[in-house]
Amino acid sequence: MPTPLGDRIRELRRKQGLTLEGLATKIESSKSYVWEIENKDVARPSAEKLSLIAAALETTTDYLLGTEAVTQADATDVAFFRRYQDMEPKAKEKLREMLKILDDKSS
Repeated sequence: MPTPLGDRIRELRRKQGLTLEGLATKIESSKSYVWEIENKDVARPSAEKLSLIAAALETTTDYLLGTEAVTQADATDVAFFRRYQDMEPKAKEKLREMLKILDDKSS
């Protein structure tokens, strides 16, 4: 019987067009391991593995675990900002320039 964690992982994986094998490759695990997380109540991924899954699905561990009243959109924004924080300064500047262009076009 799937858990809320498994349901959320499956939903996000499918939205991104990832197969079980595709997600497994991203988190350096097996296809059967991902299937177990999605479909069995006994699967309990480690904090490290859960973090890899969240990063691969561009969300947060809080969203996956349902520990906070956070929407998927909020979790996606948080995950995006974390990726931004890890970028090199030149990449950050390019992203800020792109955002400015998008803002100017929407006005």
